[in-house]
Amino acid sequence: MTLNRIDDYIQERKKASTEFTRAYDQAGVDLEIAVAVKQLRESLGLSQRSFAALVGKPQSTIARIETGSVTATNKTLADIAAKTHHQLRIQFVQTP
Repeated sequence: MTLNRIDDYIQERKKASTEFTRAYDQAGVDLEIAVAVKQLRESLGLSQRSFAALVGKPQSTIARIETGSVTATNKTLADIAAKTHHQLRIQFVQTP
């Protein structure tokens, strides 16, 4: 399947199903969070285990966040920000 066909398929599914649209959009958010948490951890030079200990979460939770397989709660993200002395910012961005 070419990229255009995949994009077309996604757009058709989004038009046909609000449930698909919600799941697709949430997966995008989870991926953004995954990348941000992993980049933060790596910028601190920490392993997942050390990072988890620093932020008071199980290593398995950090692993699931970093793979995007779980939606991190606002509380978890706020805890990570506070324990790493970073500020958490949430933005609303207009979609195309």
